[in-house]
Order: sequence, then structure tokens, then C-alpha cells
Amino acid sequence: MCGIVGYVGGREAREVLIDGLKRLEYRGYDSAGLALGSGEDLLIFKEVGKVVELERMLQEVPAGSHQGIGHTRWATHGGVSQVNAHPHKDGSGRFAVVHNGIIENYSELKDELEREGVIFLSQTDTEAIVHLVATSFSRTGDILETLVYLQKRLRGTFALALMWQDRPNSIYAIRRGSPLVLGSSEGEAFCASDIPAFLPYTRRVQYLEEGDIAEASPSGIKIWDEKGRPVERPVVTVDWDVTLTGKSGFSHYMLKEIYEQGAALRRSLKGRVVDGKTTVSRELGWNVEMVSKWKKIHIVACGSSYYSALAAERLLEKWTDLEIKVDIASEYRYRHIPCDTSTLAVFVSQSGETADTLAALRKAKAGGAHCLAITNVSSSTMAREVHSLLLLEAGPEIGVAATKSFTSQLAALFMVALQLGSMRGSLAPHEEERLVDELVRIPHKVELLLEKESEVREIARKYTGSKNMLFIGRGMSFPVAQEGALKLKEISYIHAEALAAGEMKHGPIALLEPEMPVLAVIPRDSLYEKTLSNMQEIKARNASLIAVCTEGDSLVPEQAGSVIEIPWTAEEFTPFLTVIPLQFLSFHIGSILGREIDQPRNLAKSVTVE
Repeated sequence: MCGIVGYVGGREAREVLIDGLKRLEYRGYDSAGLALGSGEDLLIFKEVGKVVELERMLQEVPAGSHQGIGHTRWATHGGVSQVNAHPHKDGSGRFAVVHNGIIENYSELKDELEREGVIFLSQTDTEAIVHLVATSFSRTGDILETLVYLQKRLRGTFALALMWQDRPNSIYAIRRGSPLVLGSSEGEAFCASDIPAFLPYTRRVQYLEEGDIAEASPSGIKIWDEKGRPVERPVVTVDWDVTLTGKSGFSHYMLKEIYEQGAALRRSLKGRVVDGKTTVSRELGWNVEMVSKWKKIHIVACGSSYYSALAAERLLEKWTDLEIKVDIASEYRYRHIPCDTSTLAVFVSQSGETADTLAALRKAKAGGAHCLAITNVSSSTMAREVHSLLLLEAGPEIGVAATKSFTSQLAALFMVALQLGSMRGSLAPHEEERLVDELVRIPHKVELLLEKESEVREIARKYTGSKNMLFIGRGMSFPVAQEGALKLKEISYIHAEALAAGEMKHGPIALLEPEMPVLAVIPRDSLYEKTLSNMQEIKARNASLIAVCTEGDSLVPEQAGSVIEIPWTAEEFTPFLTVIPLQFLSFHIGSILGREIDQPRNLAKSVTVE
């Protein structure tokens, strides 16, 4: 949520910053801005709307700045306006700041600063930061001391990039709660919310830890802890290629990432399922004695990650003897749920920075639970705070709507379920072997489904005029229906609702009419006949039916006007396949309607504020 880019070095700063901001557009934003060092003043440029609007504004600005910070804002405090856009300057114009996160005590700070004569121009919490920096520096005359003091005064989560007029060869960065990463190469340095912002220029990165303060300059990077003591943070060479964060000829990131799912799943499974056995226990640091002490599992997540957890819940119930609870992070953190040393607490987040999930993690950890993170980012806050870590290995996901991260989360969670069943003796060895043998075939079957895109596109054309849509499923297919409804809402802005198919007659059946399309997820599984009966009830009420079913099914086409077939797989693994047509459907409906597929309105890739 929001994006920060900072640069200092020999290149034209505005070009680096604009390029970086474009690479962070997937995070979601409503305005953008830059601060550039001019040698005499800090020049501020900001605009409501897309980065391209800011770029047009800069066309008349003379070149020659080699220091700057940039930002894409997603409004929290204060509406969407030019004055509320970042960067913000202090009254003297000596300091400029961009900020991700929320300052919880900004009203208190603002009242204090106004009593000292400070005049505020915006309605943002961020402006309090830059005025606090200026007033503190006027007393101390020392920038490091000022930044240490700043951290003591701010409550909340934040990542900051700061420019100081008197130091034209430096930018400063502070991290607490929100992600911030530094990059460096010969004679230049960068800071950003995420690596793609500066990936074309360097792959040498340093991850700031909680409370870190950094100064980035052409001569290198210096880092201090929250008390101002020098610290070392390792330099890591990321193995990403620039092409991984580009569209590679696809029209949208989302479409590219749908097509990447076979490869992403192979990476997720590689070395973790071998010769009919699950081997993630070595990666997780688990042994039989440890696992035997657990009596319950809590799985906590948000959005698409929550739906992947609901699918895993059904398999954990089947493959283990543990008590299973799955909850939304924003609810779990405020409920009184017993959580102790007998609990395995699993936290699922693509970014590893989701604010509610992090808060839930800290609650469970304080209660004594063994905490496992399933995330795509090895350097994330979540990855650093847990006892065990299982990386998705999906590669960077740029589109806001989860696609390959969702199926990779399914793979990771299913491997954890298999491992627990094996180690606890509740899953027979021959059954584990059968399941693993089928699991390794899933990436190929996913890729076979990609050939259905044009078929789904034609179905999508029929429903672009719909105002509502229902998704139904049973068992393993119910979480897929929920994920499908979420995708349609995110990408097309069409209202969609997912229901357990058996619940239709308990109220929602009243909604059925010809203008209400219903999509049924109905693979050949143990609940097939039950779902087919629900489809017959829907057809009898003249609602339009779409179905995702298994190849060769002769009964479903008699009920549904549109059918998308998937390859056969074991019931347990049907979500990997049934979700692909739903991703394509939401993509093409949104595309035909002219929606901003990769940056849907009001949404952000990583929700780092509560």
C-alpha cells in the first residue's frame, strides 16, 4: 500500500524515480509526487491521478537533479487532493518526507506543533512528521539525533524517506512496521517499498529491520538502530531478473501471472515432495516429538489467502487428528481464542507484511504457540518473526489480484497438511504416496487448462452486462467459489457472492431470476450429486448457469448453458484446477468492461495498515 522510491547518484533523478514509481503502481494509489534536490531548494511536484500525469508535469522542468524521493499515495488521512499528496515539506522548505503507514498519534503531535506556531497545509498525518523533524533539528542541530527522537515520538507503523536541503548527496530512511529496502551500486544508492522499483539498476539489496535508520549516498549506505547505534545489515544479491517484473508481451500482469502458475507450482513443489513422501519438515525444523505435542492448528489470513486456508482446513481435518480453526486475521486478533504451547499457528500472506496478519501472529506468539509463516517474501516482517518459514517460491506477483500466489499457497498448505498427517501417523504411507504422486502432476494439468482461455473469453462476453453474480460449490469447491467471487468483484466491480451450494434453499434462492447468473464449481467428487441437484433447482427458476466441471461429464451440460471442463484429478486437488477458469473469467469480464485490471480502484497489493 503506497509506494516509496528514493535515489541519489549520477543519474537524472526524476527519470529513475518516475521509472520506479511506475514499477510500484501495482500497489494501488490515487496520487503521486516527487521531491528533487536542485542545489538550492527542494522542488516539490505532485499530482492527483496516475504517475503518467506527474510525468507530464515534469516535462517542463530543467534536468540536472541527482537526488530525489518519490511516492504514490493511497489516501488514509485526508482526501484525494494535490495538497494531501506526498512529499510534504516543513515551513522553511529545508526538509521533505514521503511516508507509508499510519501515525496513530498525529492529532496529538499536530496540536503540539500548532501551539509552537507551525502552520499545517494538508489534512494528512504525514505532514506532522516533517514538521516534527524540522522543530527537533532546530534544537539539536544533528540529523541522526533528530531521527532517533522522531522514532520515539511517533506511534504507529511507518516507512519514511527524507531529504534534507543541506545534505544534497544523501537521502534518509526509517522503517517501523512498513517494508523498506535499500539498494546500492557503484556511485549510487536507492531506497524503495519493494525491490522492483530499482531492479533495473541494481540487485544488491539490504533489508532494514524494525527501527532501523539509514543514510544512503553515492559513497555507500550507513545504518543505525533505533537508538542511533551503528549496525550492519547483510548485502543480499536478489536472483530476480528484470523480466520477472515485466509483462513479457502480455497485455496485463494478471494475465501473465495466470500463465505462470504451472512454473510457480513446480518451484513450490521442488525438493519438497520426493519419492512419494513429503519432506518440508526439514525446511520447517520440525521433528516427531515437537509435532506430537500439538493438539490444534489455527490458520489465519486475509482475502485470497484466507480462501486458500479454508481449502487446507478440509484436508487437515481429513489427514490429521488435530482440531482445526481458520479465521480472518482482522477478527482473530480481537477474539478471545485459547492459544498456547499446544497450538500450531499458521499465518498466510503473499507479502508477509499484512498488518492484521502480523498483529494476529504477535498475539499467538505471545500465547506460546509455535508460529509458521507461509509467504512469498523471505525478507518480510512475518518471515523474520516466526519459528518456522515456508516460502511460496512463486516469484514476484505484480498484479493486485492474487493468482499464482493463491495456487502456490494451496501447494504450501497442502504440503504442510501432508507432512503433519505423515508425522503424526494419521495418514497412511500408501495414501501419502498416492496423494504426492498426483500432486506432482498438477502443474502440467494447470498448463493444459491455459488452453481454455479463448473459450472462457467467449463465455465472459455473455456476462459483461450483469450487475450481480452468484458462485456456488461444496466441500473443496466452496473456497474456490469464494475466491472466484472475490476475483470478479476485484477486477470487474460486479457484485458477486459465494455460497455453499446447500445454502441456496435457505434464503438466497429468492434472488434467482433470468438476470442473475450462477456459476457452479462442480468437479467429479464425493459431493457431485448433491451439487448437481442444487443446479437443477437453479435451472428450474430460470437463472443462467455456468459450470466448471470435469472432462467427459455428460450430466452437467444438460443443466448449464455454459460449461468449462477441467482435467481429472483427485478430489483433494481440484481447487488447483477449478480456480483457473474463474481467474480467466474475471480477467476477461473486467477487460471487456475496460477496467484497470492490474490496479483496481481502491485496492492495494499489500495492506500494511489496519
